Amino acid sequence: MKRIHMFVKGKVQGVFFRTYTKEQADKAGVKGFVRNLAGGTVEIVSEGSDIELRHFLNMIEKGSRESKVEDITLKWEEPKNEFKKFYILG
Repeated sequence: MKRIHMFVKGKVQGVFFRTYTKEQADKAGVKGFVRNLAGGTVEIVSEGSDIELRHFLNMIEKGSRESKVEDITLKWEEPKNEFKKFYILG
């Protein structure tokens, strides 16, 4: 198990990006959360296997049809096993 903590910038608020993120997380089998932050950034924390997380990250980089991902700041962390599923917060 691994954990990724990322901040996504671009056209990612008001375009159903959080819904897209949850759909991709469920498909990849990762757990965690996504939420909007002030200033237009989206925060994502996800846990899963290396393969699951890399697939999920690839889909986040592509973004949804309506979004435009311009930058992702990410940090690999030790998993905390605190999630039962993937949540949309706020």
